[in-house]
Amino acid sequence: MEPGKVQPYKELRSRLARRDRSLREKVVTLEQAASFVSDGMSVGIGGSTMSRTPMAMIWQLIRARKKDLSCSRCIISTDGDLLFGSGAANHIETSWFAQGILWGLSKVMRHHVESGACRYDEWSHMAMGMRYRAGGMGVPFLPIRSMLGSNVATQRPEAKEFDCPFTGEKLLLVPALNPDVALIHVQRCDAYGNAQMDGLQFMDIDLAMAANRVILTTERIVSNDQIRRAPDHTKIPFFCVDAVVEVPYGSAPHECFGVYEPMMQHMEKYVAQVNGDPVGGMKKYLDDYVYGPKSWNEFLSMIGVDEIVTASRRGRSIFDD
Repeated sequence: MEPGKVQPYKELRSRLARRDRSLREKVVTLEQAASFVSDGMSVGIGGSTMSRTPMAMIWQLIRARKKDLSCSRCIISTDGDLLFGSGAANHIETSWFAQGILWGLSKVMRHHVESGACRYDEWSHMAMGMRYRAGGMGVPFLPIRSMLGSNVATQRPEAKEFDCPFTGEKLLLVPALNPDVALIHVQRCDAYGNAQMDGLQFMDIDLAMAANRVILTTERIVSNDQIRRAPDHTKIPFFCVDAVVEVPYGSAPHECFGVYEPMMQHMEKYVAQVNGDPVGGMKKYLDDYVYGPKSWNEFLSMIGVDEIVTASRRGRSIFDD
């Protein structure tokens, strides 16, 4: 879908009616899931910053040489570096583009945006969430206050100031965001796509409702019986989901709450490399860690068993007495 374009409600309803909403098994491989994404599509990315990032799916899209994607996320991190640096994406919408809280703004992003090679649209954090929510509700916009009085609003001509018909107060209308595809990583789901998330949900539920198709990657696939034992934990229902990929450590080297923390040695090495040379350093990282490995498991082996075990121990410690 063209960036900034809001789909009419009838078009959204027609698109929804064409989807297969049946209860069926949807388990595929990473390679098969990548075929759901075509060049030029708009892609919503779940999680936030370095939390529950669908890194394995992004890794596979880059390996598949996808091009000209328009990506959105509430807060983007090194996943955005990889998307810009590889050429997979030429446009990103988000509220903050950093390399994680520890390392500040992305030098890879700055290089590509300041050179004119890519486009970066900044919204407030609330605006990103309300845009996904509007998309999920099937309305063309929602009103907010969060960008009024800031220069963020001046950067976004798509947002429209509006006088409330009830109070006369000034509001800002932000347009709905309906990605062609959403990529969301979860702790567990069943083969049908009923997904449970632990910890913060960020904007993933609204994103799943707003997107035309949803690809779930999951740390593990569990039985439908197990899902039904705790139905209140199911946050994304099967009828929103089009593909399920079981990929342990699917957020690596980022974190997945309750399973593993960020793999900091790898991240430190990565940031030093790309900040030192946003072009050459990124090319070497992509060659070594994305295009080089034959599989996701081989990529994990390059991070190293010791670091993965340490990240897993720290991630699970939150549940220890």
